[in-house]
Amino acid sequence: MILLQAQQIERRFGAEVLFTNVQLEIQEHARVALVGRNGAGKSTLLKILANLEAPDEGNVTTKKDLTVSYLAQNSGLNSTNTIWEEMLSVFDNVRSIEKQMHVLETQIADPSSFKKIEYDQLLTRYDQLQHDFSMLNGYGYEASIRSILHGFNFTPERFDSSISSLSGGQRTRLALAKALLEKPDLLILDEPTNHLDMTTLSWLENYLQSYTGALLLVSHDRYFLDRVVNEVYDMNFGHLDHYHGNYSKFLEIKAERLKTEMRAFNKQQKEIEKLEDFVNRNIVRASTTKRAQSRRKQLERMEKINKPISDTTKAQIQFSTDLESGNEVLRVRDASVGYTANNILSTPINFDVDKNHAIAIVGPNGVGKSTLLKSILNIIPFISGSVKIGANVTIGYYDQEQQTLHEHKTVLAELWDEHPTTSEKDIRSMLGSFLFSGNDIDKKISNLSGGERARVMLTKLSMDHDNFLILDEPTNHLDIDSREVLENAINEFNGTVLFVSHDRYFINQVATEIIEITPNGSTLYIGDYDYYTEKKAQEISITNNKVATLIEDDNNTTQDVYQQSKEQQREIRKIKRQVDEIELQMHKLENQQTEIEALMNNPEYSNDIAKLTDWQKEIDSISLQLETLIEDWELKSMTLEEVSQ
Repeated sequence: MILLQAQQIERRFGAEVLFTNVQLEIQEHARVALVGRNGAGKSTLLKILANLEAPDEGNVTTKKDLTVSYLAQNSGLNSTNTIWEEMLSVFDNVRSIEKQMHVLETQIADPSSFKKIEYDQLLTRYDQLQHDFSMLNGYGYEASIRSILHGFNFTPERFDSSISSLSGGQRTRLALAKALLEKPDLLILDEPTNHLDMTTLSWLENYLQSYTGALLLVSHDRYFLDRVVNEVYDMNFGHLDHYHGNYSKFLEIKAERLKTEMRAFNKQQKEIEKLEDFVNRNIVRASTTKRAQSRRKQLERMEKINKPISDTTKAQIQFSTDLESGNEVLRVRDASVGYTANNILSTPINFDVDKNHAIAIVGPNGVGKSTLLKSILNIIPFISGSVKIGANVTIGYYDQEQQTLHEHKTVLAELWDEHPTTSEKDIRSMLGSFLFSGNDIDKKISNLSGGERARVMLTKLSMDHDNFLILDEPTNHLDIDSREVLENAINEFNGTVLFVSHDRYFINQVATEIIEITPNGSTLYIGDYDYYTEKKAQEISITNNKVATLIEDDNNTTQDVYQQSKEQQREIRKIKRQVDEIELQMHKLENQQTEIEALMNNPEYSNDIAKLTDWQKEIDSISLQLETLIEDWELKSMTLEEVSQ
């Protein structure tokens, strides 16, 4: 079933056409990505599809009663509610039904107050409400809230926190959590991976893979796109092209399509050239005029193939150094990062950075990765520990918050003021290589988009020629093409790089080592992101094996104790059998209790007072039996411990 269809959509800004003749279709359960360069119009098109803006031409049609949730990039919740209250608001309709059910339950419990026909009407009304309640996940909506909040790293201790007290990134994550809870027919997400750490990204990927509705999303995270989508719409040169497959498949098909189209174009051009040459040479000859005229008509009837166009314009990012550093670039020893001695985010942190290495820092949100970079730069002092900068090291810093830019300056002044001896021509040339041309360089920093501001910061880094680059989330706001160019620039850089990033593909392409930061300190992994994930999996396996070995060793030790004396062995075996038997009885009773509770929570029996009463009596009886068994188990276990010593 088609949920949404866009036909011949056009959007103009003054005389400039942003995109035209856009055709798009979203089927039920679709997984669709919208890709394209920054400024191509992706976010504008999403707003039109979400019915937040009207197109200049064309129309968008949807199936009847289609529910849509749209989440703009970096749009956080603004509310005076607590986290829990805000999430509960998604289920206002369900909770209203729940209240009505409780009222009817009270009335149903006293049938003598009603005539039979009125009582039957009450039962019918209650059955309908109960059905609606069940269909709307009435019996599980609180569990759904807890599950979603857990996935976005909101612990139960935070549920009563006011949303107004949260950081911008936390409010953005909470907005995404709320959108997921709404479970619309169509979920439209613009850059949903911003502000998510790797663990949360992995959780979100798994969640969206099993999402029952349709998805339309914009993202620059290549790993994320590959794992979530199976259709791609490519916005380029104001038009939209459709591809089947994930992002990697899209790149492969697009490249092959362009090659095929170029071959067809070149073949036709050669044919046209031959025909035109024949016409030019033979049109004036009496003996060949008819043939030349025939060729001319053939040319006129020929359906011309337009030359395939591909946007190959990319920023020319290049980093180089004027001064070579020593081999030892940075040493961090026993460091604690945070804001006060009572608010330490991670400790102890120990790592080395050597010349010509590119080291990625990874870890969950809130563990202090950006704080660590600022502490190295002495913007925020370490709580404890030491840092040593190597000989001849000059540092260039990319701030993810972009606070190093001057809002009131123009793009040109931002660079020229720091390099006053450089000619305006050279400054303009440098800005041109970073895709700033014409009037762009006269824009104020405050009027730039996130992607444009990022390119200004990268331009400044490129001009400074520092030999040690410290980068905090450098791929934020960059489109995929720019990220690939940045990857190449770092890989060709003759200096050293230390960076924080959540872009797994970027890390995999650039990092020579990875430092994982946790509240308990740092761990070094000598390899790229794939190596890191492989080693993490091995560590989990080793930990599990160690636990199994400890259990086995413990059993062996117990067996050694049994050999102390035959009398003692017999006594120990006797008591242990008793303990095992008690544990078996307890296990059976607990399973029985769980089964009964599941029946009681089944909506099918929620109105069967007789069964519910009987089951409650069984649970009460089981609880008493368990209390007696637990007392007996504790006594026998203590005796076993004493005899075994």
